[in-house]
Amino acid sequence: MNEGETDSKLNEIEQHNKQEGYRRFLGRFIDGPANFFIKHNVSPNMLSFFGFLCSLLSAIYIGMGGLHFSIWWGWIGPFIFFWTGAFDVFDGEVARRTNQNSKAGAFLDSNLDRLSDATIIFGMIYGNLINYIVGYILIFLVIMISYIRAKAESEGLEMSGVGIMERAERVIIMFFFLIAEVWAYFLTDLIFGTPSPLFSQIFILIFTGLCLYTVIQRFTYSYKSLSKNDN
Repeated sequence: MNEGETDSKLNEIEQHNKQEGYRRFLGRFIDGPANFFIKHNVSPNMLSFFGFLCSLLSAIYIGMGGLHFSIWWGWIGPFIFFWTGAFDVFDGEVARRTNQNSKAGAFLDSNLDRLSDATIIFGMIYGNLINYIVGYILIFLVIMISYIRAKAESEGLEMSGVGIMERAERVIIMFFFLIAEVWAYFLTDLIFGTPSPLFSQIFILIFTGLCLYTVIQRFTYSYKSLSKNDN
């Protein structure tokens, strides 16, 4: 086994242990819903579509400026978006427990995830949370994060866990941002007499920077690993 294969194998073992830890932690919260979906014959593909629908509804609400409607109505967007991430967990868990893991299902889930990412960003653009140029750059970076993984895995590399901004991390961070934006908007309005866009601007710059860093991480890891395999 050459050095590249050794690194890939060690990364695979490390990510397997990490995923097992996540599964044990999340199992405390998803056992009930997963068993409910299994009992009522809700397929993993249906759950993937439910997740995309939640993302679409959340994006529409955000695009309408819903986060800034009022301190009471602003929470609807983050609440709906929460279920985007929840269904993303449920579909994989139901597939695993019912032995319905399939290449077609993984293909569908991956493409719906990309559409979900794009719809949320478009919602933020139309909701004036981010500049449209920054938004398009962000969509490009999110697609590149996914593409690099897909291409590298097609060449035999294990890419799970490579990069700090995987899908799960992006959804969690975005969820907390939406909550914080509601607070920031109305608190700055209360304190200064006018709402400030500074919080969302700073967040998006950091978020975009982290996505760019992830692209670089995945590209360099893939290129170095494949180069070692070639040798």
